[in-house]
Parts: sequence; structure tokens; C-alpha cells
Amino acid sequence: MPRRSWVLWAAAVLTATAPTLYFWVASILTGGETEGFFSTVSFGSSCPGWEIYDLVYFPAYPVIGFPLLATDGAPLVVLGFAGWWLSVRRGRLRLGRIIGRCVAVVLLVLHFPGFLLPTLDAALGPGCAQQWGPPEVFYSQVGWGLYDSLPPLLVLLAVRVPRRGFARRGPVARSAAAALAVAAVVLLPAGSAALGRVSTDSELDCAGFGDGTVKGLTTAERRFLCAVRGHGLPTDPTYGSPVEEWDEVTDEVVLAQGRHLCALATRHGGDLGARAVQEAPEASLAGKLAILCPAVAGARQAEEDRQQAESDAYVAGKEKVCAALPRHRPETRPVRQRRATMWTEFWTIDGWEDGYEGSAPDLVRNLVGSDRGALAIWAADEVGHACVTVESYTRRPPVETRGWEEVIEVAYESPTGSLELVDGYGKRLKGLTRRGPGSYRVRVHLRGRELVTQVPYPPDGAVRILVEVFPGRAKKTVVYK
Repeated sequence: MPRRSWVLWAAAVLTATAPTLYFWVASILTGGETEGFFSTVSFGSSCPGWEIYDLVYFPAYPVIGFPLLATDGAPLVVLGFAGWWLSVRRGRLRLGRIIGRCVAVVLLVLHFPGFLLPTLDAALGPGCAQQWGPPEVFYSQVGWGLYDSLPPLLVLLAVRVPRRGFARRGPVARSAAAALAVAAVVLLPAGSAALGRVSTDSELDCAGFGDGTVKGLTTAERRFLCAVRGHGLPTDPTYGSPVEEWDEVTDEVVLAQGRHLCALATRHGGDLGARAVQEAPEASLAGKLAILCPAVAGARQAEEDRQQAESDAYVAGKEKVCAALPRHRPETRPVRQRRATMWTEFWTIDGWEDGYEGSAPDLVRNLVGSDRGALAIWAADEVGHACVTVESYTRRPPVETRGWEEVIEVAYESPTGSLELVDGYGKRLKGLTRRGPGSYRVRVHLRGRELVTQVPYPPDGAVRILVEVFPGRAKKTVVYK
């Protein structure tokens, strides 16, 4: 076994594994934050390189991801080396050469088009070259395609029978040299070709003032470009949040790649979570795709409707439980009694008057707190609901402690006489201060706090609250229970 073959086989394995080893070591040294290479592709019916990629190589991603072909085919190279070595050891040199050449052909079929296809499109003009992404991405694609073709070429050299003296190269070698020469000639003018247009915010009329100058775009296409670049009014959801790496890409490329991603999503019912969409090189555009793609917009709306229906059913179930609970029957008849299922995501339900919204009084015994024009009542262990009864009186009602775990009474000063309880969903209980502005007392009764704080999934209607509001000038807080 010639030493030369061993060296070439080793070089092939090292060349195949070098990028993976580099990124692995870099990720360890930088804590996992490494800058990787990526490629972006798009759909263009007049660009044969991309057509071949779209029809053949994109669907073949699961095959390319096979473990034997991982790390640029290093496992396959090692397996081929083992087969070649065993064949040579047993004197079957021809079989060893066949094994090596088969390995090389498989890797060339997988990797050489990564260089050849974008080069072919670049030869057809800057429009097709831009279909593969910005210039730096295009050249990265070509460069990595050439690099990935190096291991199989080394394998071919390793199994090649050395010839003595000068020999005229065969047709394969001459064709490869010609292809490289043509590629160099093609890439030079492609690199100096003029780039497409990157329309500005005002040219696209992203703010919607009607003074845009870009012609030939539909409303959806214009809005998609605005969203990708983060343009528009400050009130727009996409304002100031451009898609990274895409805000400076030309209009033509952004739209072409958006349409291609839309086509992929449409094949999967508009599902952006489909594997083909998630693994697409232009998948970073998915967050804005609903603007351009009716299938995605329809799927998103259907999902929102489903979630809303599910939420409505959940809320209705809780409200049904609260409504079925027995009504509070006070000894003194209130002026007004109202019941509601009230929700919170921050422990309390709040009461405010006009002009005092947003105040957050400190709670007494973590139950009730009051400030001028503001009230706060504990209702859940951070997130949840409570069955609330509110009663308004013109005079002080008798104190009730039986059946309640906590009862606290606080002073409340009403500046406008418009106090209302508001929950996290915007539900309101009004008319608490029936006598208008003035001094009041607020007595809060609570049952169920211990249950919801100790049980992971408490039963519906576990927290019950009774709020009694009546006139009173006393300022002292009273803890009855």
C-alpha cells in the first residue's frame, strides 16, 4: 500500500471534518455563540440552477442528513477507506479502486452542485445570481460547494494508479479543469454586476400616506417588504423589528424568496410549523409571511379562531360554576347586589375611579388595600379566577364571619363616586359607591385562599369573595377574622 494513498485518504477525512471541528471548538470557546454560514434560496422560473435545486436537492434534504453523510461525508469517507484497505490487503486492488470511486461519486453528486448550480445561474445574469441571496451569501454558497468537493477529489487521487512519466489527462480531468476555468470567468462579471433595488420606507409608502413611488407591486407585496425591513408607523406591529440579514436584500430577492416559502407553506396547509418550512433556508421570513401568503394568513386566522373558541369555552365553564353557587343572603337588604366571575393574572382584581386608574394600593394582610380613588383585592394565586359578589349599602350592614376564612374592613375615599371593579379581561362591576363622592367603608370576605395555594389544580369556584361597600367616616382598618 503506497504511502501516498494513506496521506490522501487522511487528508480527505481531515478536510471533511475540519468545518465541523472548527464550529464545535468555537462554540465551546465562545459559550455557544458562533457565527455560522447559511444560504438563502428562492424561486425563480427563469433560473435553471435554482429550478434543479428546488426540484432535486431541496426534497433530498432528508437523504443528505443521513448520518453516513454527516460532517461533509466524513463517515462515508472512513467507511470507504476501510473497504479500500481491506481490498488492498487481500490483493483485490481493482475492488479497492471501485469502492473509493463510488464514495467519491456519491459525495460529488451531493456537494458539487452546491458550486455548479449557483455558478450556472450567475452566468445567466445578476438577476439569477441574486436569487441565491445577497453577494456574501452567494459567494459563501459557491465557496463551500467547492470546499465540499475537495474530499471526494482527494479520494479519487488516493485510489488512482500512479503512472510513470507524463501521460495525457483523461476526459474527466480535462472536463473538470474546463469547468473550473469557466466558473472563474463567470463569477468575475457576476460579482461586479449591479445589484437590484432596495426600496426605502417612503418609496414603499409604508406609513400609508399614499405618496409611494414604487410601481408594479401589489399591496400585499409592498406591505411584506415594509414588514421585512421594519418600516411603517410606530403603531404597526412590525415597526422597528426588521428580519435580521434581510433588511438590505433587494426587493426582487425578498419577494421571490417569500413566494417560495409561501409555496412550501401552502403545500402543508399554511402550517409554518411544518418541517419543510422550518428547515427552509429562508425560514426566517416566516414571521412576516402571513402578509404575503393567503394560505398562511388563513391558517393563522383559523388557529386564532380555534384558540379563541377554546378560551371562550374555558371561561364559560368557570362562569357556569360560579353562577351555580348559592347567592349570598345578607341580613340587611343591599341597595344593589351583583355577581361575576372575575379573572386576574397578577394576584388581584382592582377598583378604580375616573382619573385614578393604575394606582396600586398596599394590601392589608394580603387581602385588601385602598387609596384615594383606588382599591385592590386579592383574588388568585397569581393567575386564576374568583367568584365575586359585590353589595352596595346605604348604611352599615351586620358583620358576617361564619363560613369565611378572612374578613377585613378598610376605609375608602371616593373622589368622584364612580368606583368600579375591573378584572384582567376588562369585565367591570359598577355602581359600588351609590351615594356619590365621599367616605366609605369596604368590607372584604374571602374563602378558598388556602386551597388554591396548596393544591396544584384546585376545583373551579374555589375562591369566593364578598365585597360590601357602605358609607362610613372611620379611618381605622379592622380585621374581623
